[in-house]
Amino acid sequence: MVCSRARPRVVALLSIVALLAACSWGPETPVAAPKPTRAAHPNIVFVLTDDLAPNLIQFMPRLQRLRGRGVDFSKFFVTDSACCPSRATILTGRLPHNTGVLRNVPPSGGYQAFKGRGNESSTYAVSLERAGYRTAMIGKYLNGYPPESGGVPPGWSEWYVTDLGYDQYGYVLNENGRVVRYGNAPQDYLNDVIARKGVDFINRSAQAGRPFMLQLSTFTPHPPFVPAPRHAQTFAGLRAPRGPSFDEQDASDKPRWLRRVPRLSAHDKNLIDGRFRNRAQSVQAVDEMIGQIEQALAANKVDRDTYIVFSSDNALHMGEHRLVGGKMTAYDTDIRVPFIVAGPGVPAGRTVDRLAQNTDVYATFLELARVPVPPQHDGRSLAPFILGRQVKSWRGAVLIQHAGPVTGPGDPDRPERRGENPPSYRAVRTGEELYVEYGYGDREYYDMRLDPHQLDNAATSPAGPRQVELSRLLRSLERCAGDSCRTADGVS
Repeated sequence: MVCSRARPRVVALLSIVALLAACSWGPETPVAAPKPTRAAHPNIVFVLTDDLAPNLIQFMPRLQRLRGRGVDFSKFFVTDSACCPSRATILTGRLPHNTGVLRNVPPSGGYQAFKGRGNESSTYAVSLERAGYRTAMIGKYLNGYPPESGGVPPGWSEWYVTDLGYDQYGYVLNENGRVVRYGNAPQDYLNDVIARKGVDFINRSAQAGRPFMLQLSTFTPHPPFVPAPRHAQTFAGLRAPRGPSFDEQDASDKPRWLRRVPRLSAHDKNLIDGRFRNRAQSVQAVDEMIGQIEQALAANKVDRDTYIVFSSDNALHMGEHRLVGGKMTAYDTDIRVPFIVAGPGVPAGRTVDRLAQNTDVYATFLELARVPVPPQHDGRSLAPFILGRQVKSWRGAVLIQHAGPVTGPGDPDRPERRGENPPSYRAVRTGEELYVEYGYGDREYYDMRLDPHQLDNAATSPAGPRQVELSRLLRSLERCAGDSCRTADGVS
């Protein structure tokens, strides 16, 4: 502030007092440090990975530091542990039975089902762009999106998307409607391309002076787990975690599809170890991406006005419950994913253990951006938890859905081994319980207070009172939409 000599007859007494308090009259008067600024509409950077389980965070130091500056949701679950249904839910805030995206491939899944059912007009990108945000999607969108012939969906100001980026090389990007082919040179490594384009978008958006929402969607660490060349020799000798459920000794109480799966062989274990090591290597480039994004935000002086959100579309089992590799079960190995948020107003180093789900991303982004939240969604905003507010009433359960078995030849999630392909099921996950019903009649029930690794199926026949209660809740949730999804899950 520039101090001036104001005349008392012109300026009211209160104005003079305020002016004197704000001015510095000499070195003896300390000047207060400026408070962190907050934009009218904060920016959002969303790093969405593919198949990243929480056990990989230990290999990502930049992500760990981000978590230390923000909030970590320890009970964040996906409503379907397959790629496309989960991403459709993230974009719209709607459960799979409401998006109509039940699989990765048509007719009941994939990009075609998402677009054909009108979901593209109701994503958070549409609401944010309408509110004046610059929006960008970079990397993976939805399974089956054709970069050569697909257009730019509504709501996205900028668009750099491919469908087949799992190998990290030799892919095609649709860059704002223009087809660009990438080869096999080191600079073509997809995670690095995503990072470079993300930094460029931040630079240009900051110069434009408009709020922005940037989504960086990686194919990492989805199979085939391709690391950047600079990371290919890291973590020599690393083995996959061998927790209590690894190569589960007794599966006689498990549902029929899993009961038939044999114990892991020495070859299986070696294979799992090698793949887990590749996964740890491949997320190094994602961790570097987080650092590059943070540097770009700071360089443009918008870091204090930007939320950084990190998550995954599903997790992945590697040896748990005798399963070599995959993600379509209802167990926590597959449905529990990271959800980490740092940014303006977020208390540092907090862990939230309330039930959260990917249905909540849509409303959360809009509330953080201070944009009205339309009613056509099934989730709840997590902004109160993120900003450290008290929340008196919250959900007691979330719905998990899966349409199986997965057999499509073009489905990237199709299991490679016989017997590891669960059939269709519906499940309820409470704060400490998992209850599963399969289409052919099998049931599972686990109380994690007694059985934290979901080893001993406690489902009884006839069903006990608690199972009856959870089954009734499941019937309600699997048909819910909108408000009924947000109110039907209040099981104690």
